Amino acid sequence: MTRRLIVNADDFGLSEAVNRGVIEAHEHGIVTSASLMVRSPAAAAAAEYGKQRPLLSLGLHADLGEWIYENGRWTALYELEQVESEIEWQLVVFRSLVGSDPTHVDSHQHVHREEPLRSIMLTAAGRLGVPVRACSPVIGYCGSFYGQTRPGESLEEAISVDSLLRLLHELPEGITELGCHPGYADDLSSQYRGERELELETLCHPRVRATLAEEDIVLCSFRDVPDRPLGGRGPDP
Repeated sequence: MTRRLIVNADDFGLSEAVNRGVIEAHEHGIVTSASLMVRSPAAAAAAEYGKQRPLLSLGLHADLGEWIYENGRWTALYELEQVESEIEWQLVVFRSLVGSDPTHVDSHQHVHREEPLRSIMLTAAGRLGVPVRACSPVIGYCGSFYGQTRPGESLEEAISVDSLLRLLHELPEGITELGCHPGYADDLSSQYRGERELELETLCHPRVRATLAEEDIVLCSFRDVPDRPLGGRGPDP
């Protein structure tokens, strides 16, 4: 069976600097897909770019809150209520910006992993006929390409070229989505800042393209997945 890889950039639209990084990782690296944060200030510019780039599939990065780890515990920077209606509203905004439905659905900081958000997301995506991250029976998810530990400590070795090459060597058969967060940090206050530029360098490194060819791994996007299977129980993130 052929190994196929979707490389999805999260946080598209978060800021102009993040947009620059995602665009660079698509045009000069291996990013094939992006998840759009429609509530963010640079969302319209990101959507406009996506409309001009048919090879870049665009999904919804549902933004329902953000948490930071400080003083030994997680603290909410913001947390939205009425999440079911919020998701529906974000889908409406997505269609307005992009002119079409999303090709996939996921969430900021993976909040959809827990109930009741998991069921709400699966229901919304089911009506669209698109997959939810880490919930599809045929699209695996790899979240190992990330430059911090859960408490927010730097883990730069996880986003190095050698680390990504190991992930590619170990890629299972079938379709896998690799999550990533390329970008520039000059207009961000997020805890995940400098790591974005390191991710960008790695995703654009020539050794990565060479390894894909050597390993016979085919890059694809969510648009290329036959019938775009719906979310199901699937593996946990």
